[in-house]
Amino acid sequence: MAIKKILISQRRPINETPYTALKEKFGVDITFKQFFLVQPLSSKEFRAQKINILDYTAVVFSSRHAIDAFYGLCEELRVKIPQTMKYFCTTEAVAMYLQKHIIYRKRKIFFGDGTPESIIALIGTKHKDEKFLVAQSESGSGAVLTGLMDERGLEYKTAVFVKSVPQDLKDMDLSDYDLIVFYNPSDVKSLYENFPDFKQGDIKFVSYGKSIVKAMQDAGLTIDVQAPTPEAPSVARAIELYLEKQR
Repeated sequence: MAIKKILISQRRPINETPYTALKEKFGVDITFKQFFLVQPLSSKEFRAQKINILDYTAVVFSSRHAIDAFYGLCEELRVKIPQTMKYFCTTEAVAMYLQKHIIYRKRKIFFGDGTPESIIALIGTKHKDEKFLVAQSESGSGAVLTGLMDERGLEYKTAVFVKSVPQDLKDMDLSDYDLIVFYNPSDVKSLYENFPDFKQGDIKFVSYGKSIVKAMQDAGLTIDVQAPTPEAPSVARAIELYLEKQR
């Protein structure tokens, strides 16, 4: 089946050049549509977790959304974060985003390379006695990181700060699309909340990232392309390679 229409379950990127190149090379039509929105928990929802932020001496962040939600809740709950709080971030980009809320140079901030192992390496022996609060999303899984923290005997608690809210997609006809790209387990949740009777049929799916694969498989969806890979580090490149094979 020739691929003519592609649906990507994210908002339109700032840099559309790779997708413009796909349109020109293969004559495909590409639509961007977020399947869900990330929103901070309300103070009531957060309180239900029975977590006192000031019981912890270090916070682990893996996303900008979690940082915004954390500081928003602190303001709402009138929690004043002490100068001694340490921050462990999965990437440099996440760490730099902290500047939106704190003076970067006056805090103890550490960042990894995007892997759970890099966070553990940052903690090492120097910070092993900290009490860690691991910020998570409602749908995200930090099982690998917390498993490693268990192995090291670190004291920690996970806390949900953001939730995924499905978008209303009912005005869309998914059968119009030949190829759909999913990134997050919440994409699958939104799909079936909007279309409870959805059948894949001839639609091809691209999964991007490890977290989405199990969710798609559990839902009975067949994945035709998995990315990233060394050959296809981006969604655009993964689609390009797939379309070339279909020629």
